[in-house]
Amino acid sequence: MLLLDRFLPRVEFDSYEDFKENYRVQVPENFNFGFDIVDAWAEQEPEKMALVWCDDHGHEKKLTFSEVSKLSNQAANYFKSLGITKGSVVLLILRRRWEYWICATALHKLGAVLIPGSLQLTKKDIVYRANAAEISAIVCVDDPFVIQQVEEAEPEAKTLRHKILVGAPRKGWRDFAHDMEGQNEQFERPTGEDASCSTDTMLVYFTSGTTGMPKMVRHNFSYPLGHIVTAKYWQCVQENKLHMSVSDSGWAKFGWGKIYGQWICGAAIFAYDMDKFVPLHLLEKITQYQVTTFCAPPTMFRFMLQEDVTKFDLSCVKHCCIAGEPLNPEVFNKWYELTGLKLYEGFGQSESSVMLANFPWFDPVPGSMGKPSPLYNIALQDAEGNVCEDGEEGSIVVMGVDKNPPVGLFTGYYHDTELTEKCLGSGNYDLGDMAWRDSNGYYWFVGRNDDVIKCSGYRIGPFEVESALLTHPSVVECAITAAPDPVRGQVVKATVVLAKGYTPSDELIRELQNHVKHVTAPYKYPRIVEFVEELPKTLGGKIKRAEIRKKNHE
Repeated sequence: MLLLDRFLPRVEFDSYEDFKENYRVQVPENFNFGFDIVDAWAEQEPEKMALVWCDDHGHEKKLTFSEVSKLSNQAANYFKSLGITKGSVVLLILRRRWEYWICATALHKLGAVLIPGSLQLTKKDIVYRANAAEISAIVCVDDPFVIQQVEEAEPEAKTLRHKILVGAPRKGWRDFAHDMEGQNEQFERPTGEDASCSTDTMLVYFTSGTTGMPKMVRHNFSYPLGHIVTAKYWQCVQENKLHMSVSDSGWAKFGWGKIYGQWICGAAIFAYDMDKFVPLHLLEKITQYQVTTFCAPPTMFRFMLQEDVTKFDLSCVKHCCIAGEPLNPEVFNKWYELTGLKLYEGFGQSESSVMLANFPWFDPVPGSMGKPSPLYNIALQDAEGNVCEDGEEGSIVVMGVDKNPPVGLFTGYYHDTELTEKCLGSGNYDLGDMAWRDSNGYYWFVGRNDDVIKCSGYRIGPFEVESALLTHPSVVECAITAAPDPVRGQVVKATVVLAKGYTPSDELIRELQNHVKHVTAPYKYPRIVEFVEELPKTLGGKIKRAEIRKKNHE
């Protein structure tokens, strides 16, 4: 725990109020995660476990901080030999391969700009990213689809100089494993103009909205320190114990749960490089490796609950978190009943660290996002900019980002001063998410501004209808979206995945509609119900509601 003392004047707090009022982060001017965390642990405790990795094919790798330090030094020397230096932009498409942690740490040491990428990126996506961010190198896993997309994108990627492959060698590609051989295990920390400082750009996440091309969310080198709250006070990671967050490296959730805050706190990362999410396999890995703290999207908990959870000894797990989507109370209650573990919901964006969460000083309320992180001055505002009272819906806004920028909040949009000014120029940051606060200070998610359904003058939040549907035994998961209607403007549509033993029918549709009418206000019931085998999701398990909405208009 000694590293935390370098950044936090106080580590322990007596209450949430004490935490909210007195939590502070001290950011060194030249903070660099690679040197000040990875190398610091390697020097302080060389044999301290950093990473435990496995896949679905019997492969396993364990790395201490000392080993991560040396390997990342080799990678830094290798990248430097290719001309990758401070400010160079590198795209990593590495799924959950253990090499991601090595490459990311190396790029941080160099002061380069890291862009995580998903396996789902197509040629068009890669061309856009390469030209928008001026990417000079791509490091990717030897996946046939990914290789094809990169090779097809290369002629149109104006600044791309190097294609580096992790895995089997391939003609026309640099071989990461081969090229790493013989690289020096020492890498001197850059000084002078070559040194990074905490305000330099470290990381860029591409994030999609409902319109336009993906935005480039820019984080600086202080960003990892914003995730101390995420890891220690929400995920409650324990030093020298295994933490698992289920996420592909292409998503911001990876930065939330699989590297920064966890390593700062001295926890070891458990990384399961699954080919496909199979609930049974995930439960087996948790018990086999004795995971202590665990975080996953609610969807994964829903599917794990379709298995006989009582067959697994989950006593090793001391704390469970969910993020990525709102938590339906039905999932909370069932998981608690079977495991004795409460699910602690947290909320934030690619633009931030955890903003609202259920922290240890108060009981989580099923379905609530919890209360604000001490890093963020959160307010709810109506359409006119007035602060909302308890019970009133409003847009979530981070206040005062110009005067006191929160550690962990993005610093703007990369290469886009106009969009940066539009989003941050007022001095406040409107997330575009709707919520309300109850009289006990708990916040409740309603939906994205563009997810809220406007039907016959009513405003209907998708989450409340989903929660109602999920209390019916036939529904394992669902997505509520707006469907166009010539009379009402929009109507509520439910896209439903049925539990085992149920089959689609008109009778079941009526039963589900009546069920919603009894559980919540009748006007919210889904006038359209579609049954599907599975919902479209990101690799991180988030439901792609935009894709469903688009289909509704076809």
